[in-house]
Amino acid sequence: MKKLCVFAVVAAGVSILAAQGQVAGGVPNSASSPAGSVSHTTKATHYRPGANTKVLLQATELMASASGEAKIEAKKTSVNIDAKIQNVEEATKFGMEYLTYVLWAVSPEGRAENLGELMLDKGQAHLKASTDMQTFGLIVTAEPYSEVSQPGNMVVMEGAVPQGEEISAKFDLVSKGTYSSTNAHIQDAIFGIDRNTPMELFEARNAVRIAHIAAGDRYATSILAKADQQLSQAEQAYRQRQGKTVIEAAARETEQTAEEARVMSVKQKAEDEAQAKAAAEKRAAEEREAKARADAEAEAQRRAEAEEAQKQAEAAKAEAERMKAEAEAAAQEAARQREEAEKAKAEAVAQQQALAEQAAKAQQAAAQSDQLRQQAEQMRQQAEKEKQELRARLLQQLNTILATRDSARGLIANMSDVLFKSGSFELLPGARERLAKVSGIVLAYPTLRLQIEGHTDAIGSDDYNQQLSEARAEAVRQYLIQQGIAQGQITARGLGKTQPIASNDTPEGRQQNRRVELVLSGDAIGDNTSASLSTQQ
Repeated sequence: MKKLCVFAVVAAGVSILAAQGQVAGGVPNSASSPAGSVSHTTKATHYRPGANTKVLLQATELMASASGEAKIEAKKTSVNIDAKIQNVEEATKFGMEYLTYVLWAVSPEGRAENLGELMLDKGQAHLKASTDMQTFGLIVTAEPYSEVSQPGNMVVMEGAVPQGEEISAKFDLVSKGTYSSTNAHIQDAIFGIDRNTPMELFEARNAVRIAHIAAGDRYATSILAKADQQLSQAEQAYRQRQGKTVIEAAARETEQTAEEARVMSVKQKAEDEAQAKAAAEKRAAEEREAKARADAEAEAQRRAEAEEAQKQAEAAKAEAERMKAEAEAAAQEAARQREEAEKAKAEAVAQQQALAEQAAKAQQAAAQSDQLRQQAEQMRQQAEKEKQELRARLLQQLNTILATRDSARGLIANMSDVLFKSGSFELLPGARERLAKVSGIVLAYPTLRLQIEGHTDAIGSDDYNQQLSEARAEAVRQYLIQQGIAQGQITARGLGKTQPIASNDTPEGRQQNRRVELVLSGDAIGDNTSASLSTQQ
């Protein structure tokens, strides 16, 4: 889906002043709430497991031209939501600090869950999401970035509920002033002149700016510093053109960290204010008691000092007597030790010659031992060098057949999903040809171990993906055995969708996740550990 481009965002800024006048009246059905937020009530309903419901998304006066609906599929433990919206205007109409739209599920108890970002494509938006709540209402808000943890007061759409099933869901919204000081400052802080900059990067800049406004430098110093560093890395990834997936992932991570810093700052600031008030009251009470307590403590201290002086005098007398006794005992002990020293000296002279002979023999043995250790170390280093050279050759050979990377687990060759028939574990001719070449390499090194790991994307049930991944891994294993690789040398396992290497939210990411990985390991290439499940995909 296309993102908002910089040109569209800046162009929308022309109507900012008019839009601010429009939203100045606030959100319908809202009332003032503590801590600079506003309270809002929406309609909610209970979705019974097994029921499919269509909910209209009705526009508020903030964006009256919009329309949409959400298809609700209730299951036993979760509810799936498929929302589509038309005639959506750019979020910047509400102010330069607003860059995107977010869909929320709100429980009757007031818990708001961020279901995901609604990204525009020619005025249209589509989002599939799920929630563990069975009773909730739906709202759409304009937000400064996608990873916000509490909805803002720019409520542009609300879900209608079936007649007779309405439940009131009252919750707090973040007030508009939380995200902005002046539009000029916002534009300078967020937008650049590059029209191709991804919207996710704009949102990341906005998230960090807002965290600073919330006094994150004071109340969430380490977290905000981390967000600043992550934003710098995201900017660098964009400048270096590292790819859409990398840039978006870095930007999303920055948003999450900045939102954590903002929430912590808001909470800590409120706690500090409460603590300051309590401390002032406590100080007043303490001052009232201080004078009386000081007089009593002074008198008690004088008595204690007199008693302590007497104790110290008695202790000094006892210490002097003890030191005299110890001195007499020390003189006697010194005389005894002199006698023993003379005796020991005679014995030492007698043993000196024997020790000299033993030392000479020990030095000779040590020299021989050092020589043997040096020879062993040279042989070990040579063996390690040969293993590394073999590992490098294998990596180069495998890379001519399949994309291969070196890891702590061994050499990992990646077979993409296109080498299988769609949704099947049947190997295509191209896959068989590549596997035949791989088997030729492995057969040349009988001590190598080969583990086949199947992976899928997140589409479909867990059981289906697990079975498909196992079937694909086993199909590769059986074909390699047919090529002559010993059964004891090769294993296979399926990991389903548990270890993605890319986001499952895009077709490109799901295609990367559908793969089979061949993990080569063994002592011959410097790896004595058995191949284990990959911690990444």
